[in-house]
Formats: sequence, C-alpha cells, structure tokens
Amino acid sequence: MTDPALPPAQPHPQLDQLIAVLAHLRAPGGCAWDAEQTHESLTRYLVEETHELIDAIEHGTPDDVLEELGDVLYQVLFHADIAAARGADGFTIDDVAARSTAKMVGRHPHVFGDVVADTAEAVAANWDTWKRQEKPARTSVLDGVPRGLPALQRAEKLLGRADDVGVAPVMPAVDVPDDEHALGQLLLALVAAARARGIEPERALRSAIADLEAEIRHAEQNGESASPGADLLD
Repeated sequence: MTDPALPPAQPHPQLDQLIAVLAHLRAPGGCAWDAEQTHESLTRYLVEETHELIDAIEHGTPDDVLEELGDVLYQVLFHADIAAARGADGFTIDDVAARSTAKMVGRHPHVFGDVVADTAEAVAANWDTWKRQEKPARTSVLDGVPRGLPALQRAEKLLGRADDVGVAPVMPAVDVPDDEHALGQLLLALVAAARARGIEPERALRSAIADLEAEIRHAEQNGESASPGADLLD
C-alpha cells in the first residue's frame, strides 16, 4: 500500500526495459560472461564506471554525463540481479529501491514529517540526530567511512569526524590559498617535491590518516562525543 505522505510514483518504462535486458543476458541462453559475474568480479568495473562518470561531470558534455550515468546505473542493476539469484537470502532491485526510499524519507522528517528545518543549515544541524536514530549500531564516528576512499578524500572526511570528538591534531602551520586552483597547485607542488625526494605521497598521507584514526579512537574510549558526522548522503 502506498504511503499517502510520499509523492505519487511515476512509470519508468525505459528503466523496466533495461532491467529486462539485464535479466535476459544473465538467463540461460543469454551471455555466458554476464551469467558468471559475481559481486566481487564486478567491483573493478564499478570503480571504473564511477570514475568515468566523475570525469564526465568535470570535463564532459551533458551527453557524456548521460552515458556514464547509464553505465553506473547498469552496475547497480547488475549487482541487484546477482543478489536476486541467491534465493532466500538475496534481494531484488525493488528491495534496493525500497531501502533507499525508507532511508531518504527517514532522513527528511522536515519534509515527510512534522520536524521544522527551513534552511540548509538547520537540516545539517539535525542530521546527526536523524542518522543516530537510523544507525544505532554505529558506536564510532569512524564507522561508515570507506577504507577504499582515496587518501585525500578520506583525510578530509576524518578531519570532520575528529571535530565531532574534539580531536585537534597537531599539524604544521600552512599558508592555504584562497581558491581551489591555487590550492591544487600547492598540492601538486608538494607531490612533486615528495617525488623528487623519493617519498610516496599517497602512502605518507595514509600513514598520517592512521595516526589520526588512532587519536579519534583514543578520544572515544575516554568518553568524548561520538556522533556519526553530518554527511548528508552517507
């Protein structure tokens, strides 16, 4: 039964057609390669397609973005079809959509409920509370931060989580430029200088991140705050 609080669903015949195409490819008599794929074997393609989408967003045309979104969507459908084939402990693309719908509705009580949050700032201020209600099993601010993130992106996330527990890591003072282009040039210069000295910058940053994680865990173990962090799509 449809929840009256939700907007009416619209038909998506082309999406249904794509689902049918994938099911046909993986069915007996379809494509042998598609039929043999697993979640694990597809991981590399999901990573590649995601990066191709990012590249299209940053450097491509609207048509490039359209194509790459389709490739990422196909990966989602592919994984759901693999899961559906597991039987009793599997799930379908409808289950994926239902879980996502429930998550988005639950995280927007100011839209689908009676909570008042009229500005983006108010939404962000309440986000921690809504996420804690949704994910009570999370006991650390580090929970939910993917280990596979690029080091720079992971560092930015963990610095935000460090703020949540009052951790202020001691770092050398840096004169940060005011715009992204200049900052990018500074970061590139650091990479070039590290390379000239035989230092691997990605590994060096990951090592510093590991130290920061240890500081955060120490703060949590000593009774500091442990909210999940206000990542609006996590």
